[in-house]
Amino acid sequence: MLAPKKAKFRKWQTGRRHERKLHVPETRGVTVAFGAYGLRAMTPARLTSNQIESARRVLVRAGGKTAKVWVRVFPDRPFTQKAAEVGMGSGKGDVAGYVVEVHPGRVIFEIDGAPEEMAREALRKAGTKLPLKARVVARQ
Repeated sequence: MLAPKKAKFRKWQTGRRHERKLHVPETRGVTVAFGAYGLRAMTPARLTSNQIESARRVLVRAGGKTAKVWVRVFPDRPFTQKAAEVGMGSGKGDVAGYVVEVHPGRVIFEIDGAPEEMAREALRKAGTKLPLKARVVARQ
């Protein structure tokens, strides 16, 4: 799974998920830069490293032998979780994994080297693995 090699801080604060801030469109990473087709997020979400890896595997398999896949997001935000049946208090839980916050408009995956129909189908399948609505876009 994807995880940073080292982090400046082991645990982050959760951050507030205000409705106004969630739906502010992304300004960085909004164009298809490497491949011919991309998967663009339409709703905000936090993607875990497991979800990103699951979608990447689908892309590689459905894309065929000639397809090249780019992952445009990296999970660098740690999330914590307390063990099961542990009472309240006694500090923050241990780091359980890493996530990336995705805002609408962000291109998450790109693919090139596959026929258009195959690439669009592969991206559609990968989008079903993610907890957000996504749209397949072409390079302009």
